[in-house]
Amino acid sequence: MGGIILRWLTLTAAIIAAAYLLDGIRIGSFFSAFFAAALLGILNAILRPIALVLTLPINILTLGLFTFVINALLLKMASGVIPGFDVHGFWTAIFGAFLISIISWLLNSFISDKGSVTYINVRQRQENRRLDDWRDDNKTIDLEDKGDDRWE
Repeated sequence: MGGIILRWLTLTAAIIAAAYLLDGIRIGSFFSAFFAAALLGILNAILRPIALVLTLPINILTLGLFTFVINALLLKMASGVIPGFDVHGFWTAIFGAFLISIISWLLNSFISDKGSVTYINVRQRQENRRLDDWRDDNKTIDLEDKGDDRWE
């Protein structure tokens, strides 16, 4: 449950960042971005797979770039329903959907599958690799039976 709320907050932060970076996206308050993120999550879970299947031929022809159009349409749908969240123009919706996707992906990369924030610094990762390599190298001992219960 905590993972859903954490991902919801990252999507909210991505919407706020997109509104800050693009002139055509406006949010009235934190709560309008919060509810827009909730609606976007629901639309992405329900309508996006259907839209992707229905537009598969054109998506293949455009090498997947038509997905941005689908994301923009979902963003425009959310702006039509949520008061205080406005997206003006098609190209603003395209760039906004792109920014929201990138920022959300970047923030969600720090969230584990269990829903907790994870961060391992490079030095700790290198030390763990060296320890794992040492463990792998020293798991087997090669002994030869010399008879009389003697091993060398």
